[in-house]
Amino acid sequence: MKSIKQILQHFFTPSKTIGLGILILAGFVGGIGFWTTFDAGLEYTNQEQFCIGCHEMENNVYQELQSTIHFKNRTGVRATCPDCHVPHNFTDKIARKAQASMELWAKLTGEVDTPEKFSKKRLEMAKREWARMSENGSAECRSCHDYNSMDFDKMSADARDQMMDAAKNDQSCIDCHKGIAHHMPDMSAGYKAIMDDLNTQALETSVRSGNTYYTLHNKELFLDPEMTKKAGLMISSVPVEVVSSQGDAIEVKITGWRKKKGSGKIIMQDFARNIRVASLQRKVAKTKGFFNVLDAKEDEDTSITWQNVDFTLWTDKTDLVEEVEPIWEYAKEAYTATCSRCHSQPAEAHFDSNTWVGMFKGMLDFADFEKEEEQVVLRYLQMHSSDYSNDH
Repeated sequence: MKSIKQILQHFFTPSKTIGLGILILAGFVGGIGFWTTFDAGLEYTNQEQFCIGCHEMENNVYQELQSTIHFKNRTGVRATCPDCHVPHNFTDKIARKAQASMELWAKLTGEVDTPEKFSKKRLEMAKREWARMSENGSAECRSCHDYNSMDFDKMSADARDQMMDAAKNDQSCIDCHKGIAHHMPDMSAGYKAIMDDLNTQALETSVRSGNTYYTLHNKELFLDPEMTKKAGLMISSVPVEVVSSQGDAIEVKITGWRKKKGSGKIIMQDFARNIRVASLQRKVAKTKGFFNVLDAKEDEDTSITWQNVDFTLWTDKTDLVEEVEPIWEYAKEAYTATCSRCHSQPAEAHFDSNTWVGMFKGMLDFADFEKEEEQVVLRYLQMHSSDYSNDH
């Protein structure tokens, strides 16, 4: 039996019957044949007809593309699937092809073979593609749309301001142009799924006196344990200390800051910070001895005196969780998903907590938030603003 050494020697020893030149020529011809075949295969899989060869693509995103300017326009210049979704340089193209080959599994298993299944996975697929384009600076888009070739004077005033700013920062196109060629996914699906999990978690929370919990939803406040005399409203993500319980009701201690001037019915998170905690009825806030005043300070900018107070009221035991971080995760996903539809959203620490109030209000015309969602997202942004973070 031959040893491994003998086998290797035989493998590398020139043949006694075939000339070395013939072997080299055969290898050269074989290499050309392989490369030609490989290149032809690469070119074939880089055609739109190949991309829409499965009904998952043809009946969904391809139909959507046909209604956009990227498919039909006055100049007759159009983008095909590979123009936007296949990197143009060789190395990244091969990497993308290898990644795409894994997507054959979805085809074989019928993961998105119906419109309903496709719609359910649309957000996940879109996020993956957005992340890829964001990472490479939207290289495929910019093979046609080059900042240096843009005539800003021919743009509308609003577009010119936005595009000049984007060019200055060499911004990725996908930051502002999601949904330009295909329908936008349901952006609320991700954060609503997180809230579903939180609701389940809240049902399992065992509320005990002496512990601190966080409000998952807005909660009504009452003066009595029978919860018949309304006192105000506490918003989501607020920390409360449970003082006592009676039946389905719990007495909670709430701490915050209020303006001494006026009724002082709005309770804020921190001194001179417009971060809402609760809104009380005027008659409750004006009740003598209702607030326990812990401290008082004057705001140098406004000459307004603020009081640090705590007070107790009653509410029900539902919708409480033990940690606030899952609520922030929900709010962050809601902010990122909703506000990234139109533009690259500002980082949380880009503004201070008071500035975020006006900035966020300006975004709401383009968002689909419900009132409670607005409040918790704004509180998240404020609590992660430059007042509380060094990430800016």
